[in-house]
Amino acid sequence: MVSGGLTELVVLWGGIPLLGGALGGLLVAGAGWVAGLPWAPAQGLFRAVDGLPDQYAIPGGVGVGVLVGLVIAVIGTNERVAVTVSGTEVQVREGSSERVISRRDTRVVFLDGKNLVLLDADDAELVRQPNDLPAKRLAEAFREHGWPWAEADPHGEAYRLWVPDLPGLPAGADALLRARREALERDRNDEVRELRKELSRYGVVVRDAGKRQHVRLTRRAALPD
Repeated sequence: MVSGGLTELVVLWGGIPLLGGALGGLLVAGAGWVAGLPWAPAQGLFRAVDGLPDQYAIPGGVGVGVLVGLVIAVIGTNERVAVTVSGTEVQVREGSSERVISRRDTRVVFLDGKNLVLLDADDAELVRQPNDLPAKRLAEAFREHGWPWAEADPHGEAYRLWVPDLPGLPAGADALLRARREALERDRNDEVRELRKELSRYGVVVRDAGKRQHVRLTRRAALPD
């Protein structure tokens, strides 16, 4: 299995709670100063904190900060990406979500930036999983089990920058890409993912570069009618 390393766990469970505790203590210690700023939010809360005895307020602030840091650590741990490779399948897990992809359904595997991508025989995406896993370990895991690993996207040159009414796309794809552009601009990530899935039904593969969408067609979608 390839997952985030020990350093990531140390940061999550050690660094973030410690930082939270330090920030909590600083906020309590500076509550009087913050309460005096005319533009500061929650001035009443800061005045109330400033009125507490230091022997209770500062440890309490540190404790709350540590608790917030631990909550962040739990969320971060649950959302970590893990990839388990065998000779017959790969399991891609993110939090409570898991996908299993068969080796026989996969034509090629590669990293596109920070995305693990698996393509099928039609050159459609079986998986596009954002991750921060070590690239070398991912490549070794797939190669050791006989998967067809590529050093780069074999269709990188096929992508075109999408603009409204781009010719050559299947009917209906342009409307979906317009909706997806709006979702990207508004950071509606769930909608962005759903629209990617919907575009795949039309044989349209999308690769994002910031807020810009680049597209290519699968083999079947590219065939003339």
